[in-house]
Amino acid sequence: REPEHEILIRLTGIMERYIWTLNGRRFVEDEPIRVQYGQRVRLRFVNETMMAHPMHLHGMFMELENGQDGFLPRKHVVVVPPGQEVSAVLTANEPGDWPFHCHLLYHMASGMMTRFIVEPTQVANLERGS
Repeated sequence: REPEHEILIRLTGIMERYIWTLNGRRFVEDEPIRVQYGQRVRLRFVNETMMAHPMHLHGMFMELENGQDGFLPRKHVVVVPPGQEVSAVLTANEPGDWPFHCHLLYHMASGMMTRFIVEPTQVANLERGS
C-alpha cells in the first residue's frame, strides 16, 4: 500500500571536525523518530555530505524505491551516495525501540544515530495477548 506520510532524514556533518549527525543533531541531542505500529511511511534520505552513508535500521526491512514499478528490494541497509537523495518505504511491523544509524560505525559513534520507535497500538497489544 502507499505510504501514509514521509519522514525526512537529512544526513549531515562537519567533515573537518569529524562530527556526523542526523538532521543537524548528534544522537545525544536528537529526538527519536516515532511511528505507529502498522503505519506505512516513506523515509527520504538527503545526504548533505561528501561521503556515502549506509543507513541501517534494526528490526525491520526497508523497501528501496528504485524506479522499478512493483519491484522494491527489501534492505536492512540503504546506501545514500554523497550529495544525493534516496527513498525507501517501511511498514512499521515490529513494536519497540530500534537503533537507526550510519553503518560506518565511526560515523555512528560520532553522532549519526537515532532511535526509531514503533509505538504499539491497542490492536498490536491484543495480538500479543496483552
